[in-house]
Amino acid sequence: MTPQKTLSTRAWSEMLLMSCIWGGSFLSIRLALNEVPVFTSVAHRVLWAALVLWLYIILRRLPLPRDPKIWVAFLVMGLLNNIIPFSLMAWGQLHIESGLTSILNAATAIFGVIVASIVFADERLTLNRALGVSVGFLGVATAIGLENLAQFDLKSAAQLAVLAGTLSYAFAGAWGRTTLSGLAPQVAAAGMLSGSSLVMVPLAFIIDGVPSFNLSPTATMAIAYYAVIATACAYLLYYRILAVAGSGNLMLCTLLVAPIAIVLGALVLGEELHPRAYLGFGILALGLVILDGRILRRFRKKP
Repeated sequence: MTPQKTLSTRAWSEMLLMSCIWGGSFLSIRLALNEVPVFTSVAHRVLWAALVLWLYIILRRLPLPRDPKIWVAFLVMGLLNNIIPFSLMAWGQLHIESGLTSILNAATAIFGVIVASIVFADERLTLNRALGVSVGFLGVATAIGLENLAQFDLKSAAQLAVLAGTLSYAFAGAWGRTTLSGLAPQVAAAGMLSGSSLVMVPLAFIIDGVPSFNLSPTATMAIAYYAVIATACAYLLYYRILAVAGSGNLMLCTLLVAPIAIVLGALVLGEELHPRAYLGFGILALGLVILDGRILRRFRKKP
């Protein structure tokens, strides 16, 4: 029998650490947006993170890809996994709570299953997965409140923008599996962020103008946090956990990030979410547990 990936005490500790890091990213992005325009905030994120990762690669002397097609793939990956979702979610956070953004961000796993079932023959949509996806979508609809979409306003548009960002993440996952398999994950992450920087830095100059570095200490530390800690360092930690715990166990991170972001938003920003947001997150969490499948398998094993 093939050995199954399990969560050791160290893996649990690292996963909790990464969840805290990503949970804090929603707060730091919102704080930076008080002084930095959306596209400039994203440019800061991808540029500084890319530089940190390239420094890591140089120190580790990791081999670099020579095929030009790989570098084109990096550019597309940067568009799908950084430019589109980072920009949509940052704009969304201007109009909705950071805690609600983190809840809707959990829909990434739901869209990821759907896109993978369409693209890959070995990830078909089984009955178990279809049930998990359906429950997950019910949770998203509950968190948003369908009545809000009936009377469409800026807040509704912001929520849909965040969901569009999660869909882009899902396509990025499929693209990465198709084109970047076999690369060292650190190199793939650095190449992706470099492709993002090539697009995002000029775009920020064109749309937002010359960036100001006369920022408050709060905004400066927020940018440093979400660029260096929550992007560059988090990527390195992510791939380590993926190697020792597997992608199924790593999905649990999605459930841990939102509560941390909600608590930080309440403590620092004084955010108060509508009760339906918490109910929606509970239903969405149930959908992710069904998608994961391990709890259901344990019930089936019982006589």
